[in-house]
Amino acid sequence: MIKLQIVIPTLDQSGAEKQFGLLACGLPKDQFDVHVLALSRGGPYEALLAEHHVPYTILKKRWRFDPTPIRQLRRQIRLTQPDVLLSCLFSANTAVRLATAGLRKRPVTIISERCVDSWKSGWQLTVDRLLRSRTDRLVANSKSVAAFYQQQGFPAERTTVIPNGVEIPPPPGLTRAELLQQLGLPPEARLIAFVGRLAPQKGLRHLLWAAQLLRQADPNAYLLLIGDGPERSDLEQYARDVEVTSHLRLLGHRRDAASLLHLIDVFWLGSQFEGMSNSLMEAMACGRPVVVSDIPPNRELVQHGVEGWIVNPGDSVGFAQYTLRLLQEPELFTRMGQAGAQKMQAAYSVDRMVARYAELLANEVNRSAK
Repeated sequence: MIKLQIVIPTLDQSGAEKQFGLLACGLPKDQFDVHVLALSRGGPYEALLAEHHVPYTILKKRWRFDPTPIRQLRRQIRLTQPDVLLSCLFSANTAVRLATAGLRKRPVTIISERCVDSWKSGWQLTVDRLLRSRTDRLVANSKSVAAFYQQQGFPAERTTVIPNGVEIPPPPGLTRAELLQQLGLPPEARLIAFVGRLAPQKGLRHLLWAAQLLRQADPNAYLLLIGDGPERSDLEQYARDVEVTSHLRLLGHRRDAASLLHLIDVFWLGSQFEGMSNSLMEAMACGRPVVVSDIPPNRELVQHGVEGWIVNPGDSVGFAQYTLRLLQEPELFTRMGQAGAQKMQAAYSVDRMVARYAELLANEVNRSAK
């Protein structure tokens, strides 16, 4: 039995937290004794862990540089003697490696990076570099993330790529007609959707301009932005500036965001950088054709002209043109949607993701025992 502690920043409804919640619940219970530790706070994924009888502890980190969770982690490690520490994202990756400093017996320490973190400042990259010697393995969720961290100096031989796993989202709790009525849209409306954080790197201004171009060709095309974030008020103002407000709906944060993907027509993702987008994968799992920006992680998921279309970042005209084709050509629409669903089922299932982690964890424990 491998004793595993998974350390994540929160139990919020976010992409990385979802992946590691699914992992914690999916690992075989006869092979792994799993305990989840959240640095800052709980959240929606507490219910998932409780449902699968996975114990968890919330360390209640109070501010950005609060050392208390590191001391708590260190006590947990000394008390429970885990075989493996598995963490994700900068705050948790830093905390576990600081917590193991000076321990006579250090657990196998595996960190996971989830994005091409070009946002990291110099001090954060320095911290990563200084803690590299306390890291047995780095797991990236895409080839582009692995390449980014290898460019920062992390050894390729200690890097593993395990893509995200995707579940087909559950059926929505309302019909498409009910959603349209809820949004004040006509029955003939065609729904284009983005799901994610409203942040600058998502290229949302370009999507708003694409929506303006698209509605000139098809007045029944409407853009839904599902999510919240720091750009919301700026996007609302920009929508007024380019006169697309009538064809835009900002739905905010919704717990049923993934389920709503069953009710849309086309999914958009215009990010400048990503790790591996959960919402893109969920849209494909729902059989939705996609139009996405030409960045490496999107190219890992979407083949141009097969599951959807790939356009240059910021190419609003490309987003509008390709979406118009999908709306006007039902056979193409259906074929691309089915291709995406088949790809997600065949290559990106949660079972496949969990199995790859299980194999990695076992191999690292065996290697450390030699």
